[in-house]
Amino acid sequence: MNRSHGKYADFDGLREQAVALRRQGLSLRQIRDRLRIDNNDLLHRLVKGEPPPEWTKRPNAKDDLREKARELRLQGMTYDQIQVEPGCSKSSISLWVRDLPKPERKRSREESAAIARRGWEPILRRREAERAETKARASAEVGALSDRELLLLGAALYWAEGAKGKQHARRERVSFVNSDPGMIRLFLAWLDMLGVERERLTFHVMIHESADIACAEHYWADLVGAQVGAFGKTTVKRHNPRTVRKNVGSTYKGCLVIHVRRSAELYRRIEGTWYGIVGAAFAPEQKTRT
Repeated sequence: MNRSHGKYADFDGLREQAVALRRQGLSLRQIRDRLRIDNNDLLHRLVKGEPPPEWTKRPNAKDDLREKARELRLQGMTYDQIQVEPGCSKSSISLWVRDLPKPERKRSREESAAIARRGWEPILRRREAERAETKARASAEVGALSDRELLLLGAALYWAEGAKGKQHARRERVSFVNSDPGMIRLFLAWLDMLGVERERLTFHVMIHESADIACAEHYWADLVGAQVGAFGKTTVKRHNPRTVRKNVGSTYKGCLVIHVRRSAELYRRIEGTWYGIVGAAFAPEQKTRT
């Protein structure tokens, strides 16, 4: 064998030797060691076209699984059913049986969906019970609210949901809009605690035109203890036909708007309380509280 430094000059002679060894039944590793070839690419080129000896061929471990999967598919089983018996993945099954006809559907889509829902019902009931338990436990932990707690809570609520002035347009008036009846009741309780007379309040409804407007007006009037006739003109939002709205149905009551007359001083108190809450939350001694 004629070699130059680091390269194999006599490729044809080397190939002749490699082919002879391959035909004697040697593996690639044995040929590499016999001819002292350290270049795998060259080794494969030397034996190109020569089939490996039978003893070097490894059986495909999945051949039996493939045949079993095909047999079950021909019996009309689905991927889920096939997966249980051979114990292989759906992706493998789909490759193995994709040339076979699909099994005839034994149930309609509606029947299959109903079966799936029935299977989920116990899980959904358990999850709903867990939600209810967590909510009830958290609600019980609140207990009674002191005036100070209500003061801070109401100020934070207003600063999150109420109308606020801007630097370029200072409007110091209290106006609160919300669709959550709990928010509305809490806001009114906060105003009562601050001594704001109900005579200073005005109400009106904001709602989409597709809703039951009269029903919504009576709903909010009952909630705040006022007469519908005392409400201001309802703001009706025109519906964009291209928009798919989620807030529809009998539970949709729109929003209630509450304005407080002569509320500049009240607005300043709210703003100041909010800044006080933020300052207290980031005070140095806050880090040592437990």
